[in-house]
Amino acid sequence: MRPRVGQMLGSTVDTTAVIVVRCPDEDLEITCGGAAMVEGSGPAVTGTPDPDLMGGALLGKRYADEDLGVEFLCTKPGPGTLAVNGVPLPMKSAKPLPASD
Repeated sequence: MRPRVGQMLGSTVDTTAVIVVRCPDEDLEITCGGAAMVEGSGPAVTGTPDPDLMGGALLGKRYADEDLGVEFLCTKPGPGTLAVNGVPLPMKSAKPLPASD
């Protein structure tokens, strides 16, 4: 799949849904719980997740990989782990605010 910024993706194995915030201009394999995500806010659950990929996605959190240049914003939480090209995405940490001395 070739994602585009602003596109909504939904999991087919749980309730997880994300919005693409940043992505490269190339085909990526975007999965949740080991199954490919599809365009839309959350189609009907049709598959079963991989038990080893059940780390969960939290509402309002960003998941990113700087090396791949991808970032997703979770709009619906779920138990599946988000991954791109087989690599699980870590939760993006907040940037520290500058000191106000």
